[in-house]
Amino acid sequence: MPYISKEQKELKAVRLRAMAKEYGIKATVARKHCYTIVLNIQGGKIDFYGALKEVDSNYSKDYIQVNPFWIDEQFNKGVAHEFLTKALEIMNEGNYDNSDIMTDYFDRGFYVDINIGCWDKPYKLALAA
Repeated sequence: MPYISKEQKELKAVRLRAMAKEYGIKATVARKHCYTIVLNIQGGKIDFYGALKEVDSNYSKDYIQVNPFWIDEQFNKGVAHEFLTKALEIMNEGNYDNSDIMTDYFDRGFYVDINIGCWDKPYKLALAA
C-alpha cells in the first residue's frame, strides 16, 4: 500500500524549497492522504504556460496539473522543463513502482502530484526586471 511519511516529505520539502528559491519560484510541498507528495507552484519567474507544447481547451492559463509521466511530451525543453524534471527527480527519490496492470496488481511506494497554480489561486508570473 502506498505511503509517504511526514519525515520523508519534510526531507524532500527542504530540497524542493531550496531548488525553487534558486529558480525564483514560490512553491509549497504537502502530503495528501498519507500516500501522495504534492508540489504546489504558486508563482515565479518561469512561464510554464508559455512552455506548453500544445495549448488546447483542456488547459487554463491559471492552473496546470502536470502529468509526471509526460513532462517531456507536455513541456518544451527550457527552464520550465528543467525545473519540473529536477523537482520530479527529488520527489521520486526512494519511490518504486512494481505494478503490473496486466494482472491488476498495483504496488507503488507513493504517488507524486505537481500543480502549477490552483483552481482558486492562479499561478502568478513575476515580471522580468
